[in-house]
Amino acid sequence: MTSSKPLEGYRILDMTTFLSGPFCTQILADLGAEVVKLEAPEGDSSRHIPPYFVGEDSAYFLGINRGKKSIAVNMKLPRGLALARDLIAKSDVVIENYRPGVAARIGLDVAEIRARLPALVWASVSGFGQDGPLSDRPAYDMIVQALSGVMSLTGESGRPAVRLGIPAGDTVAGMYVAIAVNAALAHRERSGKGCHIDISMLDCQLAMLSYQSTYALVAGITPQRQAARHDSIPTYRSFVGGDGRELVITANTERMWRGLCQALGLDGLPADSRFSSGDKRLANREALWDLLEKAFLARPAADWIEPLAVNGVPVALIKTVPEALDDARESGRGMIMPLRKGDGTAIEVVGNPIKFVGMPETAAEYPPGLGADAHAVLNAWLDMDDAHIEQLLDDKAVVMRERASG
Repeated sequence: MTSSKPLEGYRILDMTTFLSGPFCTQILADLGAEVVKLEAPEGDSSRHIPPYFVGEDSAYFLGINRGKKSIAVNMKLPRGLALARDLIAKSDVVIENYRPGVAARIGLDVAEIRARLPALVWASVSGFGQDGPLSDRPAYDMIVQALSGVMSLTGESGRPAVRLGIPAGDTVAGMYVAIAVNAALAHRERSGKGCHIDISMLDCQLAMLSYQSTYALVAGITPQRQAARHDSIPTYRSFVGGDGRELVITANTERMWRGLCQALGLDGLPADSRFSSGDKRLANREALWDLLEKAFLARPAADWIEPLAVNGVPVALIKTVPEALDDARESGRGMIMPLRKGDGTAIEVVGNPIKFVGMPETAAEYPPGLGADAHAVLNAWLDMDDAHIEQLLDDKAVVMRERASG
């Protein structure tokens, strides 16, 4: 495999804010695409999310915008809107997360634009899709977690539902957009035609229900809070060690079940008629859990890792986020990525999980300052000279943070 990245040479115009869209375009930037954030004069709203900042940008923003360029355009001005349309015309892909109908109202009607630019791939990501009864409503991560049933599965039995500890409503939608964009580009290579991609955050959460949705559809049941357990496999859950620390086991097979019993010193359990098969263990799970919970209390959680692993039982301590990041730093897989700015500012972020064998990883660029790449983008994309760009800046059709504060 060559050293060039798979999406090198493709131009992506990122007109998204907050999380789902920027998460998608960071994936595409990691894969080699040239991603330009087209921001409003005040910038992507995620630049301003407290409580943690490096310089003028939030840690939230810095974690999802590496490897991109930024141009800030005032599309409320005719010259700004015309400039945005010119940038669209030079793009391979446009990604936006306006509510349905908003892009058309501000002068960016996708049907009209794609009629002029049939090879353009346009991706719209919204809470509920471009049509349907909820299409005009705003949506955020917790809204779609609630409406999809995901929150109903999360938490402890008898207690209120809780959201997932990660923003899956946003990030899953972002991943689906990235998948769809790559598929659309492959289709364009064969046909010469682009397309309009319609991604709903709610649809994506429904797709992630996996076997829980199938259980509901096939068996007519209502899946309940999952806590740290599994509806079908009673030896797939968390336990507490003698020191109060938690660990998880996923003893899914008969071989793993026997290994679990051997590691815990419960050699007689496989012969116990209550636990002699998977369906019997499920039917008698409360009695089984009582025995396993008592056994795990005999040692500190970390002391169970080796004997369980030796007996073929998948096992892990439940790590804190800093512990998991420290492990990632030591793994040698490049999952903790340093980002450095020209002024010496340096941060670390979680890196790109997509690895291509034989393709060396390259350092990513620090997330862009608001409007910082106006000259570079307009020179390269529109062949615009510096005098013209300065006039746009003077007219406030284009904004640069450094110029405004200088």
